[in-house]
Amino acid sequence: MIFVTGGAGFIGSNFILKWMDSSDEDVLNIDNLSYAANLKNLDSISSDSRYNFVEANIQDQNSIESLLEKHKPRAIINFAAESHVDKSIEGPEAFINANILGTFSLLSAALNFYRNLEKEKKDKFKFVHISTDEVFGSLSISDPSSNEESPYRPNSPYSASKAASDHLVRAWFHTYGLPTITSNCTNNYGPMQFTEKLIPLMITNAINGKNLSIYGDGKNIRDWLYVEDHCSAIIKILEKGRLGETYNIGGNSEKNNNEIVLEICKILDSLNPKKDNTSYSSQIEYIKDRAGHDFRYSLDISKINNELGWTPEMTFSAGLKKTVKWYLDNL
Repeated sequence: MIFVTGGAGFIGSNFILKWMDSSDEDVLNIDNLSYAANLKNLDSISSDSRYNFVEANIQDQNSIESLLEKHKPRAIINFAAESHVDKSIEGPEAFINANILGTFSLLSAALNFYRNLEKEKKDKFKFVHISTDEVFGSLSISDPSSNEESPYRPNSPYSASKAASDHLVRAWFHTYGLPTITSNCTNNYGPMQFTEKLIPLMITNAINGKNLSIYGDGKNIRDWLYVEDHCSAIIKILEKGRLGETYNIGGNSEKNNNEIVLEICKILDSLNPKKDNTSYSSQIEYIKDRAGHDFRYSLDISKINNELGWTPEMTFSAGLKKTVKWYLDNL
């Protein structure tokens, strides 16, 4: 069995679905069902005997330790996190609690469990921590992509809290010998994403006739990773990743916000034309930039490609079209 924390969230639920489709191994989904969680994402497997769900918070160390002792998983994959930058600016305390204190509690529970395992099971146990490219801070247009050795320079309360969690995971490996691996991914997109994030927000606002509000001049750049590709990478890391290492996971699809929103409008114009035959792009507006808005994130993914043989398969245009179709079918 494996444990997936945060498995009712966007990436976690997609991971569980992919896991259930590709493995016979049981999975326990642990989630505190915060505002962005959605168990309906997992309706298709809810009656599968290999899948179980427990509502619990990773900050509740006693509950996590009880679950570990009861189910004795061979791995923990930690997706549990608060992840919305705007919300971290408005209220950073929730991010400190979930991302720093939550990771600390989960690591503590995992270490207590690990120390009591028989040697054969110790040799197989892994703690995989899912993090973000935002910990590396902002790049200029001419800067090389961040690699696994790049310094951490987080600029938002969100990225600072994730950076702290990454450092805790590293420390628990080097100090206590807990067999950990960390991954840092670029911006995910795809079906079932909560509508606060850029791509689903723009799709739903466009369909509902609302303004498509873009921060600043819209030239901020992100690399975009289709969520299914991310899940494939995590499975590779769990199977073959080296303990104590970090792996960057990216989509090789750097786009600025203007490009993203215009592409969404173009797809919607084709798939769901407006009754007045005007383009959805007429709904675009530019608003005051976000405080401390990082200009560009970009990851060098040569390490995971060379060591584990992983590379993203979904092109951005194909992935975005699939995503738009999903929201059109499910709104």
